[in-house]
Amino acid sequence: MSQALIALPVGGAVPLAAVARVIEDPGPNQVSRENVQRRIVVQANVAGRDLGSTVKDIQRTVAEQVKLPEGYFVTYGGQFESQQSATRLIGILSLFSLAGMVLVLYAHFRSGRIVSQVLLNIPLALIGSVVAILLTDRTLSIASLVGFITLCGIASRNGIMMISHYFHLAEVEGEAFSEQMIIRGSIERLIPVLMTALTAGLALIPLVLAQGQPGKEILYPVAVVILGGLVSSTLLDIFVTPVVFFRFGKPALDAYLATKATTDELSAASTSEGRPREALVDVRPDGSRRVEPQTVHLS
Repeated sequence: MSQALIALPVGGAVPLAAVARVIEDPGPNQVSRENVQRRIVVQANVAGRDLGSTVKDIQRTVAEQVKLPEGYFVTYGGQFESQQSATRLIGILSLFSLAGMVLVLYAHFRSGRIVSQVLLNIPLALIGSVVAILLTDRTLSIASLVGFITLCGIASRNGIMMISHYFHLAEVEGEAFSEQMIIRGSIERLIPVLMTALTAGLALIPLVLAQGQPGKEILYPVAVVILGGLVSSTLLDIFVTPVVFFRFGKPALDAYLATKATTDELSAASTSEGRPREALVDVRPDGSRRVEPQTVHLS
């Protein structure tokens, strides 16, 4: 290459070695550019652990052991960048979902204690989900986060079913707040809660057993999270919800019944005021009739 001829503007040619120093040195066989800057891509696949923790270990190792020359910098992108963006979006939407759950529950029960007790089922469900992840592939992905969000709704529903039945026993059937009422309400709601959890769990078992099969990469982590949470939330809800309601639920139940009674009285009064005037008919011996208008007042 050093003897390659280069044409001169004035005519003739000279060898390359006459105008430049030619050396052999290893270098990239392809030069990539992005934003008018040279770029070298180092890529790898992750197996046996989640992508987020792997990238964090890489970032820590690079920061501690790699000294970059002036003008060089490292950026982390690809699937990790997409996962970080999706995680932030799911986190924001989860906060809005939780706020919506609180508003709906408070609008129904009118008690912060009852709302807190219903939401207590969420950490009970997360216990089983975390254990299920640790017992399987120990991978926390976007699909797992979606499973956590779904599980929050399922776990809250079980608590609502049981607490609403306590309210029903006190309001409709006239049960006094006591240990016997809590036991009765828990037993009567035990079968519906178990049937709901069992139906969902049986539907998820085929997906849990399909680990590694093509097409199940997203459904498998969702099923693992939900199934593990169903087991822990159902078992713990049977014992925790009655105990917590018996310990802290009486003031909320009394306030609910008082508010309900006041609302019923106002509704009855407004209905009676809106009724038309009724007439009293007096039939005389001679066959004639005398009509006297009457107004009925209910107090």
